[in-house]
Amino acid sequence: MSKRILLTGAQGQLGSELRRRVSMMPIPYELLPTDQADLDISDMSQVESAITAFKPDVIINAAAYTAVDKAETEPDVAFAVNAKGPENLAKVAADADIHLIHISTDYVFNGQHCTPWKVNDPVEPINVYGESKLAGEQAIQRYHPDALIIRTAWVYSRYGNNFVKTMIELMNARSELGVISDQIGTPTHAGRLAEICLSAVDHPSCKGLYHWTDAGVASWYDFAQAVYEIGSSLGLINNYCQLNAITTADYPTPAQRPSFSVMDCQQSRRDFGFARHWREQLNMMLQELQGGSGSE
Repeated sequence: MSKRILLTGAQGQLGSELRRRVSMMPIPYELLPTDQADLDISDMSQVESAITAFKPDVIINAAAYTAVDKAETEPDVAFAVNAKGPENLAKVAADADIHLIHISTDYVFNGQHCTPWKVNDPVEPINVYGESKLAGEQAIQRYHPDALIIRTAWVYSRYGNNFVKTMIELMNARSELGVISDQIGTPTHAGRLAEICLSAVDHPSCKGLYHWTDAGVASWYDFAQAVYEIGSSLGLINNYCQLNAITTADYPTPAQRPSFSVMDCQQSRRDFGFARHWREQLNMMLQELQGGSGSE
């Protein structure tokens, strides 16, 4: 018997990768992909109607307000999507005994660490985006304690707008580019994250907080260097561009960013499967772009 999955944020990076993978999998899933135009999760009446009509076995909440800098000037919008939305989903899912899988972020931490963040480390967001995502986590824990919350970081894919695609565009247009070298984390391909979410669909006993990223550690400068090296070898970048390491202080932004975002993913590796190194995942994604899949 197939499982019925209600997916929110279906047009985003993770949502697009989930849709793609479900379409390719031999295991039968009945997927209802929704985006804000179909389902505004901040509206409880819409959430109730969607769940009553579809009767899902699982909800994967990939919907999020991710404009980190913009959130500083429109916190109400950020909290509506990132806090009120998850609260609504948690309440209805708990009442209907539906497994809820929610995606959160490393931005719930303050970044002032020198060792990987554990799931039970104290949370202290340093910007509005992080505050809104933490509020969403807390609402889910309050109303649906059996839900699964997966924190991730530095997500990219062939879909939508992200660091990798922005770097390729800039590297093809400029002869010199400054990239921040004092923010450390782990690039995470949305495709592998999608596979982890689908693994969690089949393991409803996994609940509570988990961390998932690809393997390895990098600065944004390291990440950009890899994009330039691999992208050039694949013909995606046809321009000489000198990359210069700069500091966070050299590139001020409206929202503060965590300086250290590496997360301890040991539990998720044990429960959901292995992780490829971020460079390997980046190479795979850039090959997809080379094959003409980047316009989606």
